[in-house]
Amino acid sequence: MYELAKQIISETEGKICKNCLGRKMSKIIEGSNNVERADKVAEELDIDLDNVDCVVCDNLFDKLDDGLYKKIDDKINMLGIEFETFLVGSKISKDIQKRDEELSEKFNLNVETIKKEVNRLIGLGIWEIYDKEAEFESQDIVFNIDLVGEPKVRIQINPLYIEGRYNKLKRGIPQTKWPCTKCKGRGCDECNHTGKQYPESVEELISEHFLKLTRGREAKFHGAGREDIDVLMLGSGRPFVLEIKEPKIRKIDLHSVEEKINEINEGKTSYHNLHVCERRRKAEIKQSSPDTYKVYNALVKCDDVIDMDKLEQITGLNEIHQQTPLRVLRRRADKVRIKHVLELSYDLIDDTSFNMRIKTEGGLYIKELISGDDGRSKPNISEILGVNAICEQLDVIEVSEK
Repeated sequence: MYELAKQIISETEGKICKNCLGRKMSKIIEGSNNVERADKVAEELDIDLDNVDCVVCDNLFDKLDDGLYKKIDDKINMLGIEFETFLVGSKISKDIQKRDEELSEKFNLNVETIKKEVNRLIGLGIWEIYDKEAEFESQDIVFNIDLVGEPKVRIQINPLYIEGRYNKLKRGIPQTKWPCTKCKGRGCDECNHTGKQYPESVEELISEHFLKLTRGREAKFHGAGREDIDVLMLGSGRPFVLEIKEPKIRKIDLHSVEEKINEINEGKTSYHNLHVCERRRKAEIKQSSPDTYKVYNALVKCDDVIDMDKLEQITGLNEIHQQTPLRVLRRRADKVRIKHVLELSYDLIDDTSFNMRIKTEGGLYIKELISGDDGRSKPNISEILGVNAICEQLDVIEVSEK
């Protein structure tokens, strides 16, 4: 059992610290930590491993002292961070890592690397001080410890993701902040030096509250699609994820916040079922699948009297070949998309207008389905009716779960 220890000690001329020796012996000698394993070796071989100048790590482990944890605590307090989960990363001299690897290779040892031991020990120290859990998959913060020279501490604050659904109850409000078209967001007389085309958005009406509460640096809104600025979002609402970057505060009573935000924004927007979610949700809600659908209510106006026989034909609409609408060509690729109408019904208002309720696959443009968009949407309602028809008013009634 101790023959390997003798060979390692000989190879290093006895200049190896307890952490490095115990790490190399970790698959052979039992112990709760590497120092304990090294102590067993020292006792068995009657050698002194205290106060050696380690040729493997340059006594790197001496830096994991009270001074390092004070720097960590000072950084936490300076930033005013709340956290429940964390991860530790470290920067170690490449020469030290190379010597550690070469020693393992020489004796064909498949043991923990020196960097992993350093990260583990620092993580253990943080756990003991703050009673917080190390988490490898998804953590609130990451401690980056630079151990090359005098130890330095940097803290990476990971985003906070809040999922929910929103309703837009007033027309003229875009989903996200819209930069001024004249100054591109820099600020000018045209936008009253706000840098914005419109004074408020669904995004800003919620994000400003969360930025203040979390003391976050920035917010980003991820919606499951979007409605036009003149379209209402009714029913159960549209799914979204609000990403708060670098939040200092994470403990929030979301129910109370939801009530307060909805009271402030009454008549404009409302937000429901707010809850913390994982990072993957911001991508998942944007993904379209064959099972997703949307339900709309459209007010259709025609420039001539409606033929009732032709109007009945629109209920048979199914497969729609829709080329990218002219109005969004500047921001979307010009291609033909095949979408399907799932259900369609109507209520006649007068001889030139009717209300239409339509359920479709996600991604079908309703305004262009009605107007035809100069033949880019086929078939279309104007074509079927034999008159020019436009969508006078549009409301989203339902957006299915992703």
